[in-house]
Amino acid sequence: MYQFFNRGVVLLASVVLSAGALYGLWAPDIPSSELKLRYSAAYQQVVDVDGLNIHYKDTGPRDGPVLLLLHGFGSSLQTWDVWSSQLEQNFRVIRLDLPGFGLTGPSPVNDYSEKNDLATLTRFVNKLGLSSFSVIGHSMGGKMAWGLAAAEPDRVKALVLMAPDGFPDAKDIGSKPYEMPSVMGLMKFCLPKLLVRKSIEPAFFNTNALTDHLVNRYYDMLRAPGVRAAILDRGNQTVYTDPVPRLKRITAPTLLIWGEQDRLIPSSNAKSYAGVLPVSKTVLLPNLGHLIQEEQPEVGLRQVTEFLTSTL
Repeated sequence: MYQFFNRGVVLLASVVLSAGALYGLWAPDIPSSELKLRYSAAYQQVVDVDGLNIHYKDTGPRDGPVLLLLHGFGSSLQTWDVWSSQLEQNFRVIRLDLPGFGLTGPSPVNDYSEKNDLATLTRFVNKLGLSSFSVIGHSMGGKMAWGLAAAEPDRVKALVLMAPDGFPDAKDIGSKPYEMPSVMGLMKFCLPKLLVRKSIEPAFFNTNALTDHLVNRYYDMLRAPGVRAAILDRGNQTVYTDPVPRLKRITAPTLLIWGEQDRLIPSSNAKSYAGVLPVSKTVLLPNLGHLIQEEQPEVGLRQVTEFLTSTL
């Protein structure tokens, strides 16, 4: 979820962070041990991938079809809590904190390029011994999901892209869409909870669905060790590339699913993907924004479950 880089939010963030620094709103990192207690993360597993300790959860029947769940920007594997509780009844569900987020934390080589993200995910599934799997990806995680499906077409059996990032206008290819002003560096030291709430609100059609519990979770995970610096680095390193040659290599049946009122990545982008993907189905969900799995989780889950059941 790139709402931190919406121009209006960046302006608000600049003002609030500056004011926060003046008024001593110091927000240090929360120790990983404390976050594990708050979010039952002690039940997570850890695997080393090239020096990066990836935290993940692996639930459901070991012999079931494997689902790999990839969260969006600024999020963590907890975004899938509701979906996982249902999906794991019939699928082996593997969800992870992606590089730079949650308890996985920063890349040891400070590399958040598409190439390195793909290499990390590929080595992750290899370490888990997954010969075949399906992928569900949201926003930034959607971009990673289709990148993995393009690179591993024989292994990815089904693909669900939820408001995926990564399909720019032709004129924007080669640009850096999320480069941030230097004042945003204050976020590493000062992070008012109001700013976190205001940055998440555009991801919801009905902001009443944004509960204090959700805001607190996002706020806490943003304060995981090194995550704020990693967010700034990832934003500054992101460069738009041409997705079309890679999307054409995908052979997995694909579900494109969008909240019709998505204000962060417009649902009209579905047409761009559908025009390139060999086999795809598009579902637009009315009265929903960007965070389908958290605003009305049962609505999107119904569509995803039907697609996976019929495909797999």
